[in-house]
Amino acid sequence: MLLLLSRRKRANSNLCNPSQSHGCGWVYTVQVRQLVKEGRLEFILGGQVMHDEAVTDLDDEILQMTEGHGFLYETFGVRPQFSWHVDPFGASATTPKLQFVWRGSPSLKEKQQIFTHTMDQFSYCTPSNLPFSNSSGFYWNGVALFPDPPKNGVYPNMSLPVTKETIHAYAKTMVDNIKQRAAWFRTNHVLWPWGCDKQFYNSSVQFNNMGPLMKYINQNSKEFGTPLSVNTSKPSTNPMLSGCSVEVKISYHIPLPHEAWTGFYASRNVLKGVARRASSQLHAAETLFTRHRIRFPDGPVAKDWALEKLRALRWAVSEVADMYMRHLTQGMMGVDELLAALFLLPHSLETPGILSSRYQKKATCDRLQPVSLEHHTIINVTVAFPNAAVLDDDGQLVPAQIQRSAQSNVTYDLFIVVDLGGLQHRKYLVKLSEEKCSRRSKCGRTYKAKGVQFERLFTRDSWETGRRLLPVLSGCYELMFDQDTNLLHSITHLQDKRRVMMTQDFWEYQANGDVKAGPISDNYIFSANGSAVRSYRAVEMEIIPGKIVTEIRQNFYRLQCHRLEQRYWVGPLHLNTEVVLRTSSSLKNNRTLYTDDNGYQMMKRTYRKFINNTVARNYFPMVRAAYIEDELSRLVLLSDRAHGVSSQANGQLEQREAIELQHPPVITPIDQPQKPWHEKKPRRLSPVRSVVLPPNLHLLSFSIPGWNYSSNHAVHLGHINSGKDLHSEPDYDRVLLRIMHLFEEGEDSELSKPVTINLKDVLQGIGEVKGLEERSLTGTWDITTLQRWTWKTENNLESNSTMCPSGGDGAFNVTISPKEIRTFFIHFASKNF
Repeated sequence: MLLLLSRRKRANSNLCNPSQSHGCGWVYTVQVRQLVKEGRLEFILGGQVMHDEAVTDLDDEILQMTEGHGFLYETFGVRPQFSWHVDPFGASATTPKLQFVWRGSPSLKEKQQIFTHTMDQFSYCTPSNLPFSNSSGFYWNGVALFPDPPKNGVYPNMSLPVTKETIHAYAKTMVDNIKQRAAWFRTNHVLWPWGCDKQFYNSSVQFNNMGPLMKYINQNSKEFGTPLSVNTSKPSTNPMLSGCSVEVKISYHIPLPHEAWTGFYASRNVLKGVARRASSQLHAAETLFTRHRIRFPDGPVAKDWALEKLRALRWAVSEVADMYMRHLTQGMMGVDELLAALFLLPHSLETPGILSSRYQKKATCDRLQPVSLEHHTIINVTVAFPNAAVLDDDGQLVPAQIQRSAQSNVTYDLFIVVDLGGLQHRKYLVKLSEEKCSRRSKCGRTYKAKGVQFERLFTRDSWETGRRLLPVLSGCYELMFDQDTNLLHSITHLQDKRRVMMTQDFWEYQANGDVKAGPISDNYIFSANGSAVRSYRAVEMEIIPGKIVTEIRQNFYRLQCHRLEQRYWVGPLHLNTEVVLRTSSSLKNNRTLYTDDNGYQMMKRTYRKFINNTVARNYFPMVRAAYIEDELSRLVLLSDRAHGVSSQANGQLEQREAIELQHPPVITPIDQPQKPWHEKKPRRLSPVRSVVLPPNLHLLSFSIPGWNYSSNHAVHLGHINSGKDLHSEPDYDRVLLRIMHLFEEGEDSELSKPVTINLKDVLQGIGEVKGLEERSLTGTWDITTLQRWTWKTENNLESNSTMCPSGGDGAFNVTISPKEIRTFFIHFASKNF
């Protein structure tokens, strides 16, 4: 607030704020509204935060931008058109040309592009060294001290103030640096960031020095030759949009400095896992509440209470703060309450008579399928009893399997086969007992699996492998395990008899921990001293054959009392070591790796050699998936949280682990994309009809945001400027729908084609669609009024392609092109169904 009050005193000053999650306490003040109206307070990114671009999931990126844009538009009527994203950790590389037009996908071409100005070697900070002083330069308010600031106002490391004696030296230092940086950019204008992290907390001191210095340079422009101006994002004053032609880039850029900032790909592992689970839970709750609201407009679950729970988790998922974990946990608990209330709506669950009365414990297990595809899967529930029977919401026994838990000796893993349509949810009744089943009927269709333990084998310098192989069948594949090592030996595709040699075990890099010897490995930097070495001394294996799943458990031991267990956790570790899960195969991938770009598209990562830090600089972010392949086969790694991955040798795929608790990735061999399947008929007794999209489309969002702004921009601005109370009731009748095309052009002969669907027909299982508005990605723009920026480029990559309009005879027909995301406001008829 001090910064804003300081701005109010200077009528010719302008403030650009890139993220607004910290400003929610003051946005309703009259002073702030006046600053926005006068154009002196400007929001130039508009998200809740400046999210990391390397390891953040696409859903969460869109969510935090949507929440921020919706809040700003509803409160101020502003819609940011420019971005200030200075701390992305992995978005851009240091290149000779630091200005270019960046296109998000080769399929979308100029339909989705931004003019990008990347940071140079000084990053987003002002150069701190002054040739005429031992103090840092341009940091007049010094280093922040919280929560007890000095009473005399003198902070550590305060720069020399701008005075008559120092102003010329300051001006020359600033202009020399501007001219140095000007040679690195294509246009005639240089963006000179002023300040750094935790600056402008004492803004009056900063502005009292900045103002006279800028005025002095402009008054002596003939001497310095560099006129200065405060940059804003207004199109008429933004110099970045004019000048010479610029290069077009479509690739994904990774920073490759000497320090190799790839450590954050695997850091804060627990937090990343919780955030991913919170995001999934939020997506499910949003979908379920939206269906409930359409079906029961007036209850029985209170809409205001439900929206409050959803908003708490929306903001927690899209916020970064010291209390992030607590906010996530509290938000998830609130959404758990909402899900329980929605799931407890009455559905008939009759218990068949074949179940014994000795089953004393009962529990309900609800499963929601928020993805708009027919889905047959297996869920895992931890229970405290050794025997169980499972019934669905039709009262029918469900195939299940129960076995001793891998996490605890006093709990059990219950695997349940579920069959769900798109956007459906089902309720399952789990009946538990401590007593053994005397007859099969008393356990229903639940199979009780027992494990086979193999002896612990110690590693040797030269292992003889392949002599005693144990086959384990898994669908279309045969996995062979070597009984001389207790490790995976090979995987065979049974249909065409193709075998890939493969092992999977733990290795570790010795990481630099000496600050005097160079950069140390931490949450940001990965610094390895040499090649990886095997991190275990012995391997123990247990195989649990079952009718639902067959589970292979491997324990990797350092010593007799310390172990690295692959399935659930990694640790304890030696000091200054970085553990990796290495999968070695006979695939000939030439050390080429593919990883996903925030879950949006797969990017090719080619191995490169460097003078320094080659290992770390060939690690890349994996948000959801990574794979290696040759002409015949593909090895895919899936994960429930972000990791760093690399292919350090031919046929290798290694994943950096972290010290904290984590869930394992899943190794899945995939050969060909799945072809389209036909829509199944709804189950005869299913209480909820399914929603099914073609297999190359994905439903990203189906929610009730609750924004109360008018879809008509002029009407909304009139409401804001009228001075009326803006805290009106949320709009519960406007549903936000996003649909994404999963494939790039040319990726598949059939699935890469544009798809036309009728949204009224697709959503008929939910309700009758009466209105459809297409909006921008975050919902604040009517797509028909959105004007995209264009730039003169040196690459002739333009095409005549345009946004595919609604096609066909119906007003609700929509065509979605490869990699396109289209956003709509949907209005349903008010009657129940």
